[in-house]
Amino acid sequence: MNKTSSPTSSPKLISMLLLCILVLPFHHANAQTSLMGGAETLRGEITRQAEDILSNMSLREKIGQLMYIRAHGDYYSVDDPNYLELKKMVEEYHVGGIIFFRGDIYNQALLTNRLQQHARVPLWITQDMEFGAAMRINNTTRITPAMGVAATGNPAWAFEKGRITALEAKAVGVHQVFAPVVDVNNNPNNPVINVRSFSEDPEIVSRFASEFIRGVQSQGVVSTAKHFPGHGDTDTDSHFALPTINHSWDRLNSVELVPFRAAIETGVESVMSAHIAFPAINSEPGRPATLDPKVLDSVLRDSLGFKGIIITDALEMQGIAAHYSPGEALILALEAGADMMLLSPDDYTAINEVEAAVYRGQLPEERIDESVLKLLKWKVDYGLMRRRFVEVNRIPMQVNTRRSQMIADEIARESITLLKNSNDIVPISPDRYPKVSVIMVSNHRGGNTGSSFIRAIRNYHPDVNFHNYDSRTSDAELDQMVAAARSSDLIIVGSVISQNSGRTERYSASQRRFLNRLTGTGKPLALVSFSSPYVVSELPGAQVHMLAWSEGGSQPEAAASALFGASPITATLPITIPNLYQRHSGIHTEKTILRRDLPEVAGMSSEALRRVDTIMQEAVRDSVFPGGVVAIARNGIVTYHNSFGYFDYQKKNPVRTNTIYDLASLTKPMATTAAVMMLYDQGKIQLDDPVSKWISEFDSGDRRNVTIKHLLEHTSGLPAFRTYVDQIKDSGRLMQAIKNEPLINPPGEQTVYSDLGFILLGHIVEQISGTGLSQYLNTNLFYPAGMSDTMFNPQRRGRWVVNRIPPSEIDTVYRNREINADVNDERAYYLGGTAGHAGLFGTAFNVAVFGEILLNGGTYRGREFFKPETVELFTGRHSENQKRGLGFDFKSLSGFTTAGQLASDKTYGHLGFTGTSFWIDPENHVSITILTNRTFPYRSNARAINRIRADVADAVINAIND
Repeated sequence: MNKTSSPTSSPKLISMLLLCILVLPFHHANAQTSLMGGAETLRGEITRQAEDILSNMSLREKIGQLMYIRAHGDYYSVDDPNYLELKKMVEEYHVGGIIFFRGDIYNQALLTNRLQQHARVPLWITQDMEFGAAMRINNTTRITPAMGVAATGNPAWAFEKGRITALEAKAVGVHQVFAPVVDVNNNPNNPVINVRSFSEDPEIVSRFASEFIRGVQSQGVVSTAKHFPGHGDTDTDSHFALPTINHSWDRLNSVELVPFRAAIETGVESVMSAHIAFPAINSEPGRPATLDPKVLDSVLRDSLGFKGIIITDALEMQGIAAHYSPGEALILALEAGADMMLLSPDDYTAINEVEAAVYRGQLPEERIDESVLKLLKWKVDYGLMRRRFVEVNRIPMQVNTRRSQMIADEIARESITLLKNSNDIVPISPDRYPKVSVIMVSNHRGGNTGSSFIRAIRNYHPDVNFHNYDSRTSDAELDQMVAAARSSDLIIVGSVISQNSGRTERYSASQRRFLNRLTGTGKPLALVSFSSPYVVSELPGAQVHMLAWSEGGSQPEAAASALFGASPITATLPITIPNLYQRHSGIHTEKTILRRDLPEVAGMSSEALRRVDTIMQEAVRDSVFPGGVVAIARNGIVTYHNSFGYFDYQKKNPVRTNTIYDLASLTKPMATTAAVMMLYDQGKIQLDDPVSKWISEFDSGDRRNVTIKHLLEHTSGLPAFRTYVDQIKDSGRLMQAIKNEPLINPPGEQTVYSDLGFILLGHIVEQISGTGLSQYLNTNLFYPAGMSDTMFNPQRRGRWVVNRIPPSEIDTVYRNREINADVNDERAYYLGGTAGHAGLFGTAFNVAVFGEILLNGGTYRGREFFKPETVELFTGRHSENQKRGLGFDFKSLSGFTTAGQLASDKTYGHLGFTGTSFWIDPENHVSITILTNRTFPYRSNARAINRIRADVADAVINAIND
């Protein structure tokens, strides 16, 4: 024992550290090696160097190496008191490492480097990262809590969670993550573990925790299993008091210890102790496990065979600090077998008291040496003697990358758990529930609760009102929420009851009264829990119970996606919710609608799709059109949805992705042809039916031979168009003139693209259906499919819709004004704005929905709009000589085509005069929608639109990489 050692490091110690830097390569002893002898030699070298460093440390330095102090990843000036305190602890008290709390990526990395500069022995950096680095570091990848990961049923996701967590931890200089929680959460009233645990089943916890540990340690980062010997079955929070678990040894051995045993067998390198009393195994009554050698030495090391490093939970927690002085806690922890001491409530006092205990012979210095040597071997083994500083320039390549976010998103989607679904409310359909109230219930005060959730919901539903009930909400505001709920068709309650230490997760009395008022409205109610799964038991009368596990990261979007059918629901419950749901409960639903997601999810390249940006930006620059929107959907995913330019060339009103365009001739396939297909499926119309069956004017001459198929294929013999409106502006007279229009060719002989034929088709649809074309499509297609922004006569919807529509032209011939929110086509305008050839308005996303219906063989939102064979009949190329489909155009098999050169020969779609188009390639399962107002200010403008269409199509097909 060196009683006279100086608190200042000796020159020999500094020399030893320099030697380590020069001779020891960056290596981890657990790495694979082809020669066992080489591995043994390396371990021996690690031990020798660690022993050399230890031998040149003073007692006070060694005590300091056991201590791990708090820091925040914030910016600090050189004279900031917080920074100076950290610097003092590093320089003068030689603390072994840092445990970082909340902060930012670069601030934490830079602070790590600054503190490492002041450390004689490199600092070991640690951090809590139970749900990814984002638990503590802003703008990193946040991953579903453990219980949600277990709900997926896929342990591989636990590995990926661990791998991504460690990858990002290592990138910012963290050597050890305090995760996973391997506690068995078998007490619903547990105030501190809850969703941090994987399950109530020790076998499930074991499987998922082991995979998480493998994932972390695959990246050369230390994983920590916590909280030994188990914190799951307590209703007391050790942050505030000392919990006691009164179970027998047999019970502990068969439940609580099972996941720890599995973690040790997996190779976990550290275990964190719990500040909990276990009378069945404690050496004396009321002794916390952290301070009890019978728990740490006898059980953890001897019985379970753990050879790694034992870490105390924070010693400032009241389970310890309320009963022991800072120094006493450290001494007892060392005597119990702990190695790393986290967050003493008073580092100075603790160090002084431990030093005094050594000098008076109470604590052998050899016990300190034992733990310090382990910690030094870690530092040597993990390369800190060679490379202690964070490579800041590499952070963007490793933190929150697209690949990591894609995995986090998928885990989130697969974690969403549906426990109750009365009347098949989920997936929610806007036509069934036209108006929705979303109310977030939380105990927050920030005001932003639910903001991500409501943004996501509004991607799927056009009429949603949103309210936030938190600790600031007044009684008058609650009354307004109830009134809004009463006037809605469906209520969605998002529950965000924070997992606060010191209290169980249950609604307050006022929250329960409010929820009872909502159920009293008689409207169906869906409860989505973004925190504790057990809160559903307090609203058993809700028609929907859904678990989303957390309000952070990808969970809100995943919950909204699942609610509306944009993602399948496949998860099952990894716990029991007393009196309601057993473990493994779960209702499964299918994906029924499009979802916005990263291109890579659908087998496309984000980088390659940037070519579309360039094409559209150059087109706007060259005044091909003032602005436009492009939407690309593949494999059920909207992979690209961007807007460009402005409403007009004054450039004051930018185009948004929800901008509504005059679709022009896209009306033909999306409205008239679609209506014919539905009527065809119902047996109300046949392709060989003569037009004269509904239009008597065709019951003579060659016109008697014109069929519905002729009109769809543009082979009726009718001319392309006639002006008419220079003399006729009355809708009745105009329609009569079209009915009387003579043929220019015998039916079936030539293909002449004809607006007149589709005007007549629209008229026939109205006669068969007994209602207007617009009403028929709204009822049978647009509303049920969620295409709420697809419409005729948008000015009737009000200013909110009109303000989203760019002008299509300045008409100097017939209307002598700017055409805005009225159909551009003159004949459609004078026919009342609704016609079979033109008049439809819509968004790019809605056009993509129509494309998805066709790609799905006629099904969308779980509803069959067209039979699969009907889709194939109308869109398929059934002979090489067939120039057009039934209501659809085909990609040209030779020469230039606006569908591009790379799309398959089965590609079909349509163009619109105003600068709109969509192409659908069934072989590549992709749809490409382009909406512009290229006719503004004058229709003679921008013939280059066809080149743009082709270039975009080729860029899209070229971006497919699967």
